[in-house]
Amino acid sequence: MAHCLWFALFFALSFLARVLDASAGDSDPLYKVFRTSLKIPPRACIEHCEKTGCVGDKCFQHCKLSSDGNPIDGPWYLQEPLYQRWKQWDCRSDCRYHCMLAREEARQEFGDKPVKYHGKWPFRRVYGIQEPVSVALAALNLAMQFHGWVSFFILLYYKLPLRPDRKTFYEYTGLWHIYGILAMNAWFWNAVFHSRDVDLTEKLDYSSGVALLGFTLILAILRAFNVRDEASRVMVAAPLIAFVTTHILYLNFYNLDYGLNMKVCLVMGIAQLLLWTVWAGVTHHPSRWKLWVVVVGGGLGMLLEIYDFPPYRGFVDAHAVWHALAIPFTYLWWSFVKDDSEFRTAALTKKGK
Repeated sequence: MAHCLWFALFFALSFLARVLDASAGDSDPLYKVFRTSLKIPPRACIEHCEKTGCVGDKCFQHCKLSSDGNPIDGPWYLQEPLYQRWKQWDCRSDCRYHCMLAREEARQEFGDKPVKYHGKWPFRRVYGIQEPVSVALAALNLAMQFHGWVSFFILLYYKLPLRPDRKTFYEYTGLWHIYGILAMNAWFWNAVFHSRDVDLTEKLDYSSGVALLGFTLILAILRAFNVRDEASRVMVAAPLIAFVTTHILYLNFYNLDYGLNMKVCLVMGIAQLLLWTVWAGVTHHPSRWKLWVVVVGGGLGMLLEIYDFPPYRGFVDAHAVWHALAIPFTYLWWSFVKDDSEFRTAALTKKGK
């Protein structure tokens, strides 16, 4: 569960970053004021762009409006090539993006460091993708989760002994299958969210992350305390599932409260940290060193979020580096899970002889 814990605590810290939506960049008056040339007085960049459809020499077809405020050539998304319509960049989004780039180019000329705009660093798009490096690394994490899950399945059903009814000896098989599915789902929506940050993708990213976090807490409790009785498992899981479900519904249909969500995630994440730290310290599991490596490595990785830095060349920031670090730790974590299944299976088959 260490990898789950790392993901959970990082996930909670990422909410804190998103709470601070008002950033230095968008509060900078020069972000809203754009000078097209030295001979022309300053103009409000975003307002000017929305009226004219241009930022400097860059113009956008979907910003050309008629007198009644409708796009001249129809809805903006019908003016894009079919393969690009998914990105949903509208006039305001494009104006903000290109005004941001213009402002950052001016800041760079004066030797100033990049600043955040609307809670985000000034990333450069690639084919409409908002944070291309984070998206690519999230996709690799999804692939690693899939690889780990499939290799776990093959080990259990094709390499380890099975019961006469073809069920596994390992008592946590079903729980790890659910974890694998939830983890892949979380990384998928994380990649989508970094592709295009809109209300829907944000809620899907939050919801999938909270669902994974809640389930990993359940899994941590059941594994750390070796809960094998089905009735006891239901008693542990039911209140947590009810709480997580209620929280997700609250975020999606009532109020996307970043502060509350951060607190909820931190509590669940810290609870897992305590459980697995104690369990790793007292257990005699032969692969506990893998657990410690992932826990320590995860803690170091979280420092990247605390000591955030702007994206290198507009592409690689601390968040992207964290995504990269998660890849080898995901592999190591599934390795621990497979070792745990072998360890428990060997113990149970030996006891049955």
